[in-house]
Amino acid sequence: MPSILLTPPAVEPVSLAEAKAHLRVGHADDDQFIATLIAAARRQVGAQTGLALIEQQWTVFRDDWPENGVFELPYAPLTAVEELASFGDDDTKAVIDPAHYYIDAASRPPRLLLRGSRIWARPGRIGNGIAATVTVGFGAAGIDVPEPLRQAMLVLVAHWYEHRGNANPPRVPLTVDQLTRPFRGVRL
Repeated sequence: MPSILLTPPAVEPVSLAEAKAHLRVGHADDDQFIATLIAAARRQVGAQTGLALIEQQWTVFRDDWPENGVFELPYAPLTAVEELASFGDDDTKAVIDPAHYYIDAASRPPRLLLRGSRIWARPGRIGNGIAATVTVGFGAAGIDVPEPLRQAMLVLVAHWYEHRGNANPPRVPLTVDQLTRPFRGVRL
């Protein structure tokens, strides 16, 4: 399911000052490098958990509606569905009335479900015929992110900072797995 990031996170879950305090770095020589490590740690923790940590906006595409009428979204936590649209064969966009579907943000993955006996109208465009524009993330500020995930990021930043330039770095500390495990989606 292809996706386009429309609005990236405006801030990181962990600030440069927090990371430097965790690393016990008092100089500014490595600020850019540490900032890069923070962004990498956010992406790593997000990938491990399947969560968008900081508020961001995506457009998710599908070729057609699922046969069961349930449109699963790849990003959680879902905070808003900005728009759900279908495209005609001439690329004309038809926005779908939110009264026709239910937003299930509590499920993981989040999903859009048809209400009652309604049916999804088939898109005319054969590729990426449906687009859902969604806002995901725990919030707009770093403090909105659960503390264990922020701690996992700090452990990663410290590990990568300590072992930079090492051609054979040791494995990532088990602490990262222990901190992120409760946040991973489980499918049966």
